[in-house]
Amino acid sequence: MRTKIFDNQTLITQIQRFSVNDGPGIRTNVFLKGCNLSCLWCHNPETQSFTKELYWKNRLCVQCGACFDVCPNEAINPPISPEEAKSEESTYYKIIKERCDNCMKCVDSCVNGALEIVGKALTIEEILDEVERDALFYKNSGGGMTLSGGEPTAHSDFANRLITSAKERDIHVCLDTSGFCSWEKLELLANKSDIILFDLKHIESIVHEKITGVPNELILENLSRLVDSGSEIWLRILVIPGFTDSIEYHRKVADYLSTLSRPLDRIDILAFHNWCEDKYSWLGRKWPMGESQAIDPADIDHLTDVYESSARKITIGGSGFDIRLNLKPKYALPTT
Repeated sequence: MRTKIFDNQTLITQIQRFSVNDGPGIRTNVFLKGCNLSCLWCHNPETQSFTKELYWKNRLCVQCGACFDVCPNEAINPPISPEEAKSEESTYYKIIKERCDNCMKCVDSCVNGALEIVGKALTIEEILDEVERDALFYKNSGGGMTLSGGEPTAHSDFANRLITSAKERDIHVCLDTSGFCSWEKLELLANKSDIILFDLKHIESIVHEKITGVPNELILENLSRLVDSGSEIWLRILVIPGFTDSIEYHRKVADYLSTLSRPLDRIDILAFHNWCEDKYSWLGRKWPMGESQAIDPADIDHLTDVYESSARKITIGGSGFDIRLNLKPKYALPTT
């Protein structure tokens, strides 16, 4: 069930300024809250739900009991010793989620910042006023706003109005999408955006459904249509341990890309990292990829060779300031 908000608002988890990895130049990323996929490795778990949520930051909690005292729904676990709660073996989590109705009285009572609301309803004007604070940097670097999430197409009406208003303010727009939506929604947003950042999760539909919750036929069809439409597309391919980290896998992706009507404008090959693990613990969730080791970008340099004929430009890491890479491999990817 989605949080009830006014028609001219939607939930935002973050407006991230000075980003250089999500489109050209210096950018401001607007993260919409709510996604129709549930990727095992999701690096932004706070954007998955369409409702407001709570972070409980264990390291800031002194177990004072103030939140326990004010909760009207008995949705707070009684305080225990801070040392016990913070131990590596502890399974203690402050919030009893099935009882919580997001009244947020606990947040108001916490003077240490251990409880934090995730998701803020903002209007288009409020978002763009924040984005425009860095207009000078956009002009000097070729940057702008990147609309991300979550999944922008899951908020298609709001996303359409936001992009339209951004273009009226002469703001360059990148649309970051998984492509899992109707073509009508995607086409509308793509036609108004300058660049499409298209996240390809997995090339095989059975595996795609296993690790994201949805098959990929619609996604690949939408990618093909975008290519045919002439949209500028930056395909983003994440190298994920155990799923997309073999050279054979990337050859399959390259074979598929060769069937498209033209080469892509750019491919960004992104190394899996585990910087998001704290966010899962703050949400009281276990990260399915928590035992996986981060991949060193230097270990995947040679994948540029696999995609040599698939795009006009290829990067490792996706920086908006990267030039075409032509790097020799330092290490081979596993073949199984």
